[in-house]
Amino acid sequence: MTHHRRGLRRLLGDDDLATSIEADWRSAPLSDRRRAMLGFATRLTVAPGAVAKADLVPLREAGFTDRDILDIVEVAAYYAYVNRIADGLGVVPESWILEDA
Repeated sequence: MTHHRRGLRRLLGDDDLATSIEADWRSAPLSDRRRAMLGFATRLTVAPGAVAKADLVPLREAGFTDRDILDIVEVAAYYAYVNRIADGLGVVPESWILEDA
């Protein structure tokens, strides 16, 4: 999604890192903390019914607090929800969103 790409680039302030994450976050030059977060968010997105307490261990080992984990879950869930609404309704991005990809 183009508008997500733009937000990631702005947040990171590093176009090369954003491109690397977009291509394959698993091989991008990320900290162990970010890898733990992205691994959990990916599992929650791909197989939400399979997530178990054991999946929280890498997050806690990476230093995430219960509040941090709640934030990760809420953001992943929100994006899944919004994207399914948009996809289900056939929403097409506004032309201005595509301008600065």
